[in-house]
Amino acid sequence: MNDTITRETNLPSEAHGAAPRKVFVKTYGCQMNVYDSQRMADALAAEGYQPTAEIEDADLVLLNTCHIREKAAEKVYSELGRIRQLKAERAASGRETLVGVAGCVAQAEGDEILRRAPVVDLVIGPQTYHRLPQVVQKARAGEKVVETEYAIEDKFEHLPALERKAVRSRGVTAFLTVQEGCDKFCTFCVVPYTRGSEVSRPVSQLVAEAERLAEAGVREVTLLGQNVNAWHGEGPDGTEWGLGQLLFRLAEIPGLARLRYTTSHPRDMDDALIAAHRDLPSLMPYLHLPVQSGSDRILKAMNRKHTGADYLRLVDRIRAARPDIAMSGDFIVGFPGETDEDFEDTMRIIRDVTYAQAFSFKYSPRPGTPGADLPLQVAEDVKNERLQRLQALVAEQQTAFAASLVGSEIDLLIEKPGRNPGQRVGRSPWLQPVIVDEMAGEIGDIVRVRITKAGPNSLFSEPVTGDGR
Repeated sequence: MNDTITRETNLPSEAHGAAPRKVFVKTYGCQMNVYDSQRMADALAAEGYQPTAEIEDADLVLLNTCHIREKAAEKVYSELGRIRQLKAERAASGRETLVGVAGCVAQAEGDEILRRAPVVDLVIGPQTYHRLPQVVQKARAGEKVVETEYAIEDKFEHLPALERKAVRSRGVTAFLTVQEGCDKFCTFCVVPYTRGSEVSRPVSQLVAEAERLAEAGVREVTLLGQNVNAWHGEGPDGTEWGLGQLLFRLAEIPGLARLRYTTSHPRDMDDALIAAHRDLPSLMPYLHLPVQSGSDRILKAMNRKHTGADYLRLVDRIRAARPDIAMSGDFIVGFPGETDEDFEDTMRIIRDVTYAQAFSFKYSPRPGTPGADLPLQVAEDVKNERLQRLQALVAEQQTAFAASLVGSEIDLLIEKPGRNPGQRVGRSPWLQPVIVDEMAGEIGDIVRVRITKAGPNSLFSEPVTGDGR
């Protein structure tokens, strides 16, 4: 998936007695990990754990980890070093602290985490979160636990019962996982090894969960998957559905005003999904479609199984269906063997597409992936120079896209209070934060606003009154 997120998850709480245990969760990585942290929170709430934003108060500390890039994994071990001292201090005062590592680092490294960081009491992978309460009980009894084994067919089996009791107010936007895993085996990526094969949740599960979210006040749902547009399932009519058909069905749910999805693979963009962009007003005009490189030679070495020209033709088809769509992408610079000419091919594809947003990284060898063993690894100073040039071009395009919206009127979903008194913050159809006066409406309202200014990280707006002023 795309950008790396590090956050302390705002966990829901339930009262269970006078002195509930407290849990602190720190989330690294993509939107899927944010969603998974909520799943873990739901499982623990039923066991009486309440959230805390202060790690010093936690009886249980969970690090929900990302393994996409080397630095993301190393951050976890650095954090565990700091937690070791905290655990010792709490133990000296007679307070127990359990430490757990979850997520993709847990799945990839398993017992190695216990060897490298003895402060850890439990290791649990993404497909076994429904067993988290039992794992915590074992750890409290003094057992060091590694729980990463799972059966592919059981990957989503636990979700219906868990989520029936777990729907709480999460605000007006929510994530909904529809698919997990990856069968693409790009040579730079660990996801097939940490998340397993592509598995899709059934239509009935997804519709039921989306309906519960809408009943809880959610106005916008983002469908998640490592390859979200690889989702498929049997529709109510017995025919095979893809993501496009699913979006049409979810658009029928009362109260759900907006739909999004991420992260997509170019090979899985079919006609029905492109038609959904053309015909569904509730499907927002924003698409994250990673290409990684513009060089056919490097794309072949990455095992992407598409060319730069394939990607450009696909973008043309999507824009013909939805002319106002904003494109987002992922780019890796310095893949083994990348020459100056290969890099210029990537720069050309960025200029041809023009991106409203993009995420770019230096290639990071991940142990166990084919790319880690390839010859002609690119020097770090060359990677740095290329990344700076690429990011400067993307930043120029992002600034131009934001500036092009000044003076236009858009529908804004108000999500939360602003940073300053009297402000509200929402998201534009193209996912940018938009600031508006609180008099424009309440949280959850979709209001008409005029963009007045484009800042470096957000847009500013004013309400459009009924007479158009």
